[in-house]
Amino acid sequence: MTTPQTSTGTFAPAQLGTQILIGWSSRQPGADQDTAYLLAYSLGDGQDGPEVGRNALRIALERAGLQAGGPIQDAAEAPGIQAKLLVQAGQAVLTMPHLKAQYPAPPEWLAAALGQGQVYGMFATTPWPEAVPGQPVSEDRLRAFAANEEVVRTAAHCLLPVRSLG
Repeated sequence: MTTPQTSTGTFAPAQLGTQILIGWSSRQPGADQDTAYLLAYSLGDGQDGPEVGRNALRIALERAGLQAGGPIQDAAEAPGIQAKLLVQAGQAVLTMPHLKAQYPAPPEWLAAALGQGQVYGMFATTPWPEAVPGQPVSEDRLRAFAANEEVVRTAAHCLLPVRSLG
């Protein structure tokens, strides 16, 4: 019999598996400009399998001040959130404890991120093994995963201020 891990539990970074960052931008109804989104997810290929990886990711998110399954948090208003987004030279770099990921952002994403001064970050605890690096993800596949009720409900959601070196 095993006991579920909690935020006070421990994990090995190798249990997290491959962490991926993907972005898109879109205009919400009634908005006057686009919103930039970033989705961080795991391939579920951690050393002890996808379920252990899911629990490890929940612990890592909580340690970074993010609440999986909770309300949208605003990193600009919550100094305890250890998630930083740097946008520079066409790249978005997300840095958190146990995670550093880079996204080569298209011009429309960069315009939305810089125009809003923030990005909507979603940190999925549900693995997405089909979306592997180097292979394109169609809008339909991205929408199906990012809007999946279980994925949304179990993810951490955070508004990340855009920082730059300039």
